[in-house]
Amino acid sequence: MRKKIDCRDYPSEMNCTLVITGDEEEVVRAATEHAVSVHGHTDGPELREQIRSSLKNEIPQHA
Repeated sequence: MRKKIDCRDYPSEMNCTLVITGDEEEVVRAATEHAVSVHGHTDGPELREQIRSSLKNEIPQHA
């Protein structure tokens, strides 16, 4: 099942609205890069585990 993480679930000073969706490892990698480059977090196992534990299952949208 695809996973997602939504910055709107974690209020920040910049009111980020980014949503990342995909395979779990892809989302963790992209969300980590985003957290470091945009939100100023430090990359490391603790950040990646925090992101992984925050992932939600994507609910498929049908046309």
